[in-house]
Amino acid sequence: MSKLALYVPLKAKPGKEAEVADFLRSALPLVLAEPGTASWYAIEEGPGKFAIFDTFDNEAGRQAHLDGKVAAALMEKVQAGDLFAEPPQIYKLNLLASK
Repeated sequence: MSKLALYVPLKAKPGKEAEVADFLRSALPLVLAEPGTASWYAIEEGPGKFAIFDTFDNEAGRQAHLDGKVAAALMEKVQAGDLFAEPPQIYKLNLLASK
């Protein structure tokens, strides 16, 4: 069972919702290349609200993901200032149970 997770809520700038969704979809091949990422989800929570949720078996896998290509691409988009209404918050979670 994965014991660790990340939750990263993202808020799209008005009119940029489709571009945020496309960006999140484009990250899948990068995540598939990460052996330490047990699961990864790109989520649309509601109008203009998105999130990334991923799980890890250990801290090394979680840190490798934070240091990896997906995080770098996200930070590049954040710094460019064209997609997101606010900088993302990264929440490190401990998983208590899963199925």
